Amino acid sequence: MTEMTKACQDVFAERQRQISVEGWTPEHDDAHSDGALTSAAICYAAAAFTPTAEKRSPWKTLFYRGEEFIANSFLADNWPWDQKWWNPKSRRRDLVKAAALIIAEIDRLDRATCANSTP
Repeated sequence: MTEMTKACQDVFAERQRQISVEGWTPEHDDAHSDGALTSAAICYAAAAFTPTAEKRSPWKTLFYRGEEFIANSFLADNWPWDQKWWNPKSRRRDLVKAAALIIAEIDRLDRATCANSTP
């Protein structure tokens, strides 16, 4: 594979946006050794399969049936940061955000491993 797909381009562009626009630099990410980046990625991936109305405000007290309630409850219980940072858009965009957050976590793990192995 010599060319990046649109999906890969979008994920890398999102990661760059997180750094340049939001200010989530590698140094900032390194402070999240508590699994927050992974948890946020999981929430965005789960949001991609959650009905739109339920994923927008999972912190509201709402009554659902079956899987809709479980998904809503999962997002509210596992989102690691303040609610103002929860910003789902669409299935594809949420998956792009999830993938970019996973890359951020992998990079963080790689830096931590490198730092721990330096004499």
